[in-house]
Amino acid sequence: MGNIKIFEQTVQTEHPQQKDPKKFLKLITIVSTFGGLLFGYDTGVINGALPFMAEKDQLNLSPFTEGLVASSLVLGAAFGSIFGGRLADTKGRRRVILYLAILFFFSAAGCVIAPNTSVMIGFRFLLGLAVGGSSVVIPSYLAEMAPSDKRGKLVTQNELMIVTGQFLAYIFNALLGNIFGDTAHVWRYMLVIATLPAVALWIGVLILPESPRWLASKGRWKEALKTLNSIRKESIAQQEMKEIKANLAAEQKQQKMSFRELGIPWIRRIVLLGIVLGSVSQLVGINSIMYYGTQILENAGFGTKTALIANVANGLIAVIAVIVGMSLLNKVNRRPMLLTGLVGVTVALISIGTSAHFLEGSEMLPYIVLSMTVLYLAFFQGAIAPLVWLILAEIFPMRLRGVGMGLAVLFLWLCNFLVGLFFPMLLAGIGLSATFFLFALFAISGLIFVVKKLPETRGLTLEEIEENFKKQSVI
Repeated sequence: MGNIKIFEQTVQTEHPQQKDPKKFLKLITIVSTFGGLLFGYDTGVINGALPFMAEKDQLNLSPFTEGLVASSLVLGAAFGSIFGGRLADTKGRRRVILYLAILFFFSAAGCVIAPNTSVMIGFRFLLGLAVGGSSVVIPSYLAEMAPSDKRGKLVTQNELMIVTGQFLAYIFNALLGNIFGDTAHVWRYMLVIATLPAVALWIGVLILPESPRWLASKGRWKEALKTLNSIRKESIAQQEMKEIKANLAAEQKQQKMSFRELGIPWIRRIVLLGIVLGSVSQLVGINSIMYYGTQILENAGFGTKTALIANVANGLIAVIAVIVGMSLLNKVNRRPMLLTGLVGVTVALISIGTSAHFLEGSEMLPYIVLSMTVLYLAFFQGAIAPLVWLILAEIFPMRLRGVGMGLAVLFLWLCNFLVGLFFPMLLAGIGLSATFFLFALFAISGLIFVVKKLPETRGLTLEEIEENFKKQSVI
């Protein structure tokens, strides 16, 4: 730990002045979102690894232990999200990203060498701590580094890296599963690849500056201005520094957020918005496809190796959809875009449920299910996923960001955990059709909530968003 501290101090005092702020900001975005790539790979790789882990001569998994292996990461992520937010508030965004890279590496390596189900679940839980921490810290970091007119694009770069990680996981799963499918422990080969981007993230921390808003909150004004000058034009940096100072001066008159403050109407409104948005984004069943896509396609009628290959289509459409969604963020308001995503997801879920009920056993069923999961992912990854993370990063002011976003993402991960744990049992118990109808009910509930409760945040600074919440009526 002593060497890490020396390393951090050296980097923080030796940041060179960048000639091109735009290029430097782009480089910062790419490096920091390697955490998103790890997030995506570690959540996606289980999709192809589970069928091989479940074999009798491997981990011999039942539907319940399959759910535990998949969802233990998500349970860890729930805790990682709340503690990651608090740690980032005290230690700084950059330092926490460094710690997360180390945790990513060692927990991924532990999963590779796990000799039994219990050890696997333990290391998957630790891996989840890193995933959950990154899900809070990286979007917050990017939101604080980005200018207001580019915030949507930069924050959703993390979502692009998440789906890219999942896509890469599906490709490696398909390749390794089809080439080495008869080899013992092929799932270990799938898991070990996750250690490589963890090393890249740790090395990349060398060029990451600390968030100027966090530095300013600690009274380190010169360092905050230096960071702003490295990622903005000088005149813009000076103006933004004035806005940060004014906002912090107002916040210093108030005590830090406590749970008692949830009784304050505007704070309660923000926290409830974050919790509901995070929860609905998972209860619509996205991770039934991301974690169990291979099993869904097997259940519909494909063989294991064919399902692994077909599942690559899900990963590809997710990447394309996020790219399209990112291109629309600065052109389309948040509310209508999110509503469009929820409508599309609802239609896809009802279509899967209906076809699975009426076409059970048909040769056409697996192809219909595959086409509907592709449609589902197009709407979810193109609208819902990037917007939920962006809105969560936008709505919480500095004083509430660590705790507030931590609570919202805690509920997001808890709902993710419930889907991951119970999906194999739902599939075995009530079947594919009823399970997807259940997800459709949550999607419809999300539609109603967004229509009634979500304000528009596009084109506003973080400080303006906070002021609007203070002025608006309570939930």
